[in-house]
Amino acid sequence: MNIVFDYPSWFSILCLLLGFAYAFILYRKDKKFNDSSIGLVRVMAAFRFCVVTFLCFLLLSPLLKTINRTVEKPVIIIAQDDSESIRIGKDSVFYKDEYAPKIQKLKDILSEKYEVRIYTFGDKFKEIPYFDSLKFNEKQTDISSVFDEVETRYSNRNVGAIILASDGLYNKGSNPVFTSDKIKIPVYTIALGDTTIKKDLILTKVEHNRLAYLGNEFPLEIVVTAKQLKGKSSTLSVTKGGATFFTQQINFNSATFSITIPVLLQAKEVGLQHYKVRLSAVDDEMSISNNSRDIFIDVLDARQKILILSDAPHPDVAALKQSIESNQNYEVESFTTDNFNQSLKKYNLIILHSLSATKTVGAKIISEINASDIPVWAFSGSNSMLRNDLTPFSKTNKTNEVEPKLDENFPMFTISDALRNAFKDFPAVVAPFGSFQSNNNNNILLYQRIGIVDTETPLMLFSEMGEKKIGIFTGEGIWRWRLQDFAANGNHQLFDEFVSKTVQFLSVKVDKSFFKVIGKNNFFENEAIEFEAEVYNASYELINDPEVNMVFTNADNKKFNYTFSKTSNAYHLNAGMMPVGEYKYDANVKVGEKIYTQHGEYSVTALQVELVNTVADHQLLYSLSKKHDGELIYPDKLEELAEKLNARDDIKSVSYNEKKLNDLINLKWIFYLLLIFLSAEWFMRKRNGAY
Repeated sequence: MNIVFDYPSWFSILCLLLGFAYAFILYRKDKKFNDSSIGLVRVMAAFRFCVVTFLCFLLLSPLLKTINRTVEKPVIIIAQDDSESIRIGKDSVFYKDEYAPKIQKLKDILSEKYEVRIYTFGDKFKEIPYFDSLKFNEKQTDISSVFDEVETRYSNRNVGAIILASDGLYNKGSNPVFTSDKIKIPVYTIALGDTTIKKDLILTKVEHNRLAYLGNEFPLEIVVTAKQLKGKSSTLSVTKGGATFFTQQINFNSATFSITIPVLLQAKEVGLQHYKVRLSAVDDEMSISNNSRDIFIDVLDARQKILILSDAPHPDVAALKQSIESNQNYEVESFTTDNFNQSLKKYNLIILHSLSATKTVGAKIISEINASDIPVWAFSGSNSMLRNDLTPFSKTNKTNEVEPKLDENFPMFTISDALRNAFKDFPAVVAPFGSFQSNNNNNILLYQRIGIVDTETPLMLFSEMGEKKIGIFTGEGIWRWRLQDFAANGNHQLFDEFVSKTVQFLSVKVDKSFFKVIGKNNFFENEAIEFEAEVYNASYELINDPEVNMVFTNADNKKFNYTFSKTSNAYHLNAGMMPVGEYKYDANVKVGEKIYTQHGEYSVTALQVELVNTVADHQLLYSLSKKHDGELIYPDKLEELAEKLNARDDIKSVSYNEKKLNDLINLKWIFYLLLIFLSAEWFMRKRNGAY
């Protein structure tokens, strides 16, 4: 360390002179001390000299410059694959009992010279203190996460090398050979697992939709792989409970065999349906744990029921019905008013086409519609005489042929650019001639264009009566649009889009319940079970004062109780991971004197990707080590790895010099030293009678 100044260093001589002059003048002719105490006077003068000199010296703002040297050992990172695929095969006992002590010994040897950090990877990258915590139970393997995490955690650190212990199999993340481009560190790989191709039958994949609708068929796509089983066979079956829905015998005609089998099943029951896909075992196959899969299909009875009513058959009715039925989420029924005698309550949307209120039946139906909250899409044809609250038109018996003109600022839903352009080419429809009574609740999708004149009269609009949505098409003849779409494009996609978007907007109701539970209906076994909840008061404002409780019930009728945590204005529940199976939940909250409940179900699905590939990929490990100036080592030669690292010239300790500048006046010991000098001088003067 040394001292630096803001002022020229020779100013320190002036500080000495000032200290000497002050002490000399003060004690040179002081009459209070006689000649016998000359030694005492000199001591006091020395104290005063030191104090004044130090104070003057501090006025020069001196800085204390220190240089600290830090030596950083090289960091050796050992990343251990902790996934299920490591312990599959004949060497499972070795990895269970012998491997952990061997790699721990390597870590202890390296720790004598290096800073060694050990991590495991699989689903997640995490640090561990010792290798005896290895379980080889991770459900996925993400080797690329090793290089991502090292880059993040050890940027600008003295990392000597990465030791990657794995079987080279990954099923999550990107290719580690390419991901490792970002690091410039030697990579040594420890080749685990077995590269021998053994007899094994594998249910590789079962592709399926998570949702199906009651009464519909839903597909499964089953991929089966067989290794070294030529000449043998197995039976594929799909079962639910005690019932078998599909079976097929598979004969393996080659040593490396793969087949994709499509299966169609019927959704006959509502709720979460548990199916088992299984391959019968083959003699001498390595493992039967990868011969079966559990899949869960949530069957919904959620098809929207739509009613089309008209006074007489009309091509518009056929066009609308065909278009709506192209979406399997909708079920359409069409009647003429003379033949309709059912309740309106079972329908989610009613389409009225040219319905005349002058007829007794039509007037009764319109009255029921007005009294209900069922959404309506009304077509006002040339003979229509609907009441003004459904079609606010004052009209004559005359009609106009009008073309559609799109309102570019329509806000209620989005439409594709192709449909926007198609409206310009759609042929004219027949619209009643009359005046339109507008109000602020109307949102106009299409205006009427008569010839080349764009009018302000709407052709297609939406409005609301309370919570009831109403769509009004002020004309008839849209069947021509469907034909035009097919003539121009060879299909009905654009016309179907127009009808589907309209039906969806009108039929979907806003959920106004005071208690909502939000979450998935399917989780993998390595996922935490998480749900959100919302509670509303009478003014429909979010609150989170009351407690929200949830009870999970598994297939064995065992119950698990949980309480939601409160967030800023809602609730969150993290119930952790649960075993594979089907679960039901019951959630409740008490708001004032009212108790609200929500019920549902979900499934936890086994994640078996680690069991699909049982042959280790040592070529990938070799490529990694070769690319990063390392070597591939086998577990029986781990002791050689420490020697190889010690022999490298580029893995060395790094020293850092850190310079610091501190104001000398901030040093507390100087204050106490000056205080001691002044106190000692004062005491001596008092002791000898001087003031």
